[in-house]
Amino acid sequence: MGILLLTKSVFAVMIGFLAAIIFGLVLIPILRRHKIGQRISIFVGENHRKKEGTPTMGGLIFVLPTILATILLILTRKIDLTPNLLIILFVFSSYSFIGFLDDFLSIKKKNNEGLTTYQKLFLQLIVALVFFYLYMQKGGQTALVVKTLGINIEMGWFYGVFLLFILIGASNAVNLTDGLDGLAGGLSAIAFIAFSLISLAVGFEEVGIFSFILTGALFGFLIFNTHPAKIFMGDTGSLALGAVMAAVAILTHREVTLLVVASIFVIETLSVILQVIWLRLFKRKLFLMTPLHHHFEKLGWQETDIVKLFWVVGLILTMSGIFFGVWL
Repeated sequence: MGILLLTKSVFAVMIGFLAAIIFGLVLIPILRRHKIGQRISIFVGENHRKKEGTPTMGGLIFVLPTILATILLILTRKIDLTPNLLIILFVFSSYSFIGFLDDFLSIKKKNNEGLTTYQKLFLQLIVALVFFYLYMQKGGQTALVVKTLGINIEMGWFYGVFLLFILIGASNAVNLTDGLDGLAGGLSAIAFIAFSLISLAVGFEEVGIFSFILTGALFGFLIFNTHPAKIFMGDTGSLALGAVMAAVAILTHREVTLLVVASIFVIETLSVILQVIWLRLFKRKLFLMTPLHHHFEKLGWQETDIVKLFWVVGLILTMSGIFFGVWL
């Protein structure tokens, strides 16, 4: 990595971090003043019930600064406005809007139910279809290539289905993981460090710089979101993070790497799927509660210890993902 690119990367992290902190200091008092608080599910423990009323929609703390900082760097010609970057900004802002709409309706209804599952999936599908159209218009490949594994499969139109599955699946995986203070935000920051380095290493500078801005903004968000959380990211943040993580993986042709870098999100999602299957087949639970982090809570683990464990495992897997992503 050249000195100029290294300087850009450090600056990207710094501007994202500072912008998120400033925005958080402004946003949190406004949300508290207007009583825009999280409604807590009746199925979680007493420790979570105490969090009732904590401001939500905190995803705005890293979504807006990341978008604005990226636009600033484009206008000052520090990075180029490429088709890839346009697609990333579109996916990031669109999924954040879907999440914002879900959070807004939850607050308006004064319960934990915003958009219905089908409404949310329909909106996610629409954005994913637009993403696929834009991807194909810019000449995106439809082959799944993993050189280290000797994989080179031309998928044709089926790649579109594969792409939709990755985008919507990743978006909802981060959403499921967002259940403990700092869990989803910390894991996402770790994942985007990986994708920042991978993107720069394989020649996607603008994607790497965007990812570094988002990484810095997530670190800024964690100032307010680690235990005890002063704000939750809500669907406004979680849906956007998963979707843009998938978009970056697709655009840099590192779809398989996503499975490694985002392993914790995948495991959390699988725990929910396995729980449903197990209940239907054997009429009893496989886990005490899902997603998996709630299982550890039911075992008596402290929230902070669970988050630390997941962060460490996520970091180890992410380091593996960096190696795999650069050398594949």
